[in-house]
Amino acid sequence: MPTDPVLVVHGGAWAIPDDMVESHLRGVRDALAAGWRVLKRGGAALDAIEEAVVIMEDDETFDAGRGSFLNRDGKVQMDALIMDGATLRAGGVGCVERVRNPVRAARKILSESPHVYFVGEGAERFAAEHGVELCKNEDLVIAREVERLREYQRETVAQGSSSAASSRSGKDGNDMFAPVISHDTVGAVALDRAGNVAAATSTGGTLNKAPGRLGDSSLIGCGCYADNLSAAVSTTGWGEPIMKLVLAKWTADRVSAGNLPEWAAQEAMNYLKQRLNGHGGIIALNARGQFGIAHNTPRMAWACKTVKKEEAGVERSAP
Repeated sequence: MPTDPVLVVHGGAWAIPDDMVESHLRGVRDALAAGWRVLKRGGAALDAIEEAVVIMEDDETFDAGRGSFLNRDGKVQMDALIMDGATLRAGGVGCVERVRNPVRAARKILSESPHVYFVGEGAERFAAEHGVELCKNEDLVIAREVERLREYQRETVAQGSSSAASSRSGKDGNDMFAPVISHDTVGAVALDRAGNVAAATSTGGTLNKAPGRLGDSSLIGCGCYADNLSAAVSTTGWGEPIMKLVLAKWTADRVSAGNLPEWAAQEAMNYLKQRLNGHGGIIALNARGQFGIAHNTPRMAWACKTVKKEEAGVERSAP
C-alpha cells in the first residue's frame, strides 16, 4: 500500500521580529511548495527535502547559502547534511566557502561517495568533480550581513573583549548565542509514497564564529538524522548544546521507543533547556506520517503539508 506523503520544513528558531515574520513565512512556504512538487509526483523523500532546502539556501532571509552569517574574518562558511532513512546513508559538508547550495554537495556525497563527510577545500573539490558548480565566496556575502558583523564586532570591542563579556554574562560562550540573535538554520524532513523518511539541515553557522568552527547542523545525529525505524529529525538553534546532547538521534530514539514525534520533539526542547540551558527548535517525522514541531525560543518559522492540509507559522510548538 502506498503511503501518503508528508513534508515539514523549518527556517530558524529565535526571537523573529514582527517585521521579519512575513519573509520567514514566505520562505518556508516556498520551500514547502518545491518539496511537495516532488512528493506529489511520487518522488523520493531525499529529492523532496533537497529541493526544499535549496529554496531556503537561495533565500537571503535565512542563515544558509547566500545571506549566511559571516565568520570573524568576514567570510561565509557553510555546513549541511542530508540523510536517507531507508539505508542510513548520509552526506555532509563542513566549512565550505564556494558552494552556493551546500545541500547539493551533501547529496552528491550521499549518492556517489563511500564516505559520509567532507570539509573545506576537499568538500569543494569533491563537489566540483561531481558536477556542482563552485562560486566565489563574495557571491554569498550580502550587505546586511557585512553591517551585522561590523555592528557586532564594534559592540564586542566596546565591552572590552568577548571573553570579558562572557564572564560577565556568566554563560558558556558569549551573547552571539542569545535567543534574540538570529538562528536561521534551515531544514526539512519528508515521508514519501514508498514509506521512506529523509532529513536535511543547512546553515551558515553563528555570527562572528571563529573560522573553521562547526556547529550541529551537519553532524550526523546532532542537527540531522533519519531512520525509517525511528524518525527523520532536523534541528535549529544554538549548536554547541545540541551537539553535546546528540539531540537529533536522542529524539529519534524516543520515537523508536514508542513515543509520538510530537511528544519526542517537545521533550527534546525541554531536555536541551534543562540540561544545558540551550535553545532552539526541532522537527521530527516518523514513517507513519506522524510529526512534531517544537521550540523553546520565542518563535520558530515552520511549515508542513499532508494530503489533507497545509499549515505554516512562527508561533506553534506542536501539531
